[in-house]
Amino acid sequence: MSSQITIPISRLSLDPQQRHAQLRDYFCDKDAVATQVDDQWALVLGWSDDPRRYVDPQLDEGLAWWGSHLRYQDMALARKRRGRLLLSLNDTWTLESWSEWLARNPQHPHITVLHVDDHKDLGAPRIFQHTNGWFDPIEGQTVSLHHPCTVTSAIKSGALGMGSFLTPFLHYAPNTDVRHLCQGPKCIGTVDSAIKLESLPDTLLNPDERRPGISLVPDDNGVGRGRYRFTNDLDAWLEGVDSIAGEDTAILLHIDMDYFCNRYDGDSDSVEHPGPLNCSLPEVLNRVDELTQALHGHHVLERLADIVIAFSPGFFPAEFWAKSCARLLAGLGESQWLDH
Repeated sequence: MSSQITIPISRLSLDPQQRHAQLRDYFCDKDAVATQVDDQWALVLGWSDDPRRYVDPQLDEGLAWWGSHLRYQDMALARKRRGRLLLSLNDTWTLESWSEWLARNPQHPHITVLHVDDHKDLGAPRIFQHTNGWFDPIEGQTVSLHHPCTVTSAIKSGALGMGSFLTPFLHYAPNTDVRHLCQGPKCIGTVDSAIKLESLPDTLLNPDERRPGISLVPDDNGVGRGRYRFTNDLDAWLEGVDSIAGEDTAILLHIDMDYFCNRYDGDSDSVEHPGPLNCSLPEVLNRVDELTQALHGHHVLERLADIVIAFSPGFFPAEFWAKSCARLLAGLGESQWLDH
């Protein structure tokens, strides 16, 4: 699937290398090719079929495990659902899963998000804030979390992309209690913050438009509604969740597998110089067990309303996908997936 949009020629550099960097920075996980047409740039967007774009030299091993004869350019759309559990390659599909849950639960209770990730995913998505709601400038249509098909379309277009799925959800439900579990060295200790909604100017498609953003304001008021806990401690992550879970609270679990090992961090230089969170498979499996045992010990597993597990190609090593997934599904009580 590709999309074409036009912008004034003044918004991109005439230098090819600088222009490539601008487009990569803006569109992030989707490739954009700019062609000059008179006084405009015509941008064509598409998912790359170049294996080097996805960094991991063992990527084919992971794709063979996933099945369906998946091509590189199809990875961004790959996902499988059974019941409350979604498996995806890209973690942006977490927002589609949550949108589907919201559509089924329009009068939803208070929400607690258990966010397991090496990244906060609080970037500004490429959607514009209008008085009547959000707008996808790439496909030219509205986006509503209560209409999952519009979220699906915005993910496919690239308006909702890598590192930004949590932002629109928190704009929709700013009283969400977010618990973010992250390993060192990126996270050492526990930091509590208030969630602050922001409106940020667009930097390419239309500088007159505003995009939703999030900032975190650190304070020491603990966990709760409209708050974000960033911690490397399992008990601090789940503090009080067993007592608040019930009819008044829905718990949504998101696990990005790069929490367990982020060898590449989407950077081709990491093939030769792996990132600091470069755990071995036995270390990954041990950490999986610790995570699921903590969820079980805090009586959370049976109360999870929605679970998303994302494998993050180019971040979490593909040769770990099969064994880590089997271990994680078994620990979550979702081992029926292993029979299919």
